[in-house]
Amino acid sequence: MNSSRGTLYRYPEEGKVAGVCAGIAHHFNLEPWLVRVLVVAGAILSGSFFIVGYVALWFILDKAPASANSAEKSVQLKSQIWQAGEPPRQAMRDLNEQFSRLEKRLRSLEGHVTSTEFQLNRQISRL
Repeated sequence: MNSSRGTLYRYPEEGKVAGVCAGIAHHFNLEPWLVRVLVVAGAILSGSFFIVGYVALWFILDKAPASANSAEKSVQLKSQIWQAGEPPRQAMRDLNEQFSRLEKRLRSLEGHVTSTEFQLNRQISRL
């Protein structure tokens, strides 16, 4: 589940208008497109109630904190089409990409530690 489940925020950078639907989707762990479809259908069927509600939430809800957006996203699989997350194939690609980046960093670190320059600097610093 989402770590920010307790508080409802807007996500303007992920949203189409103000990020209200994206915030509701994050809060309930749903796909944003599903929330948007429900809001549009509600606006068509009930008229101005959903539009007034959307505008009210636009002004009431705070933007999501930067820490929630800038943190590296963990890979979440979705088991149902309406749930937020990634399909298994995309999740495997993302995991492989993350492991490749980590492996490159580890190889770089290992190359530096096993280099003669590192050994020489270490010997000099011991003096």
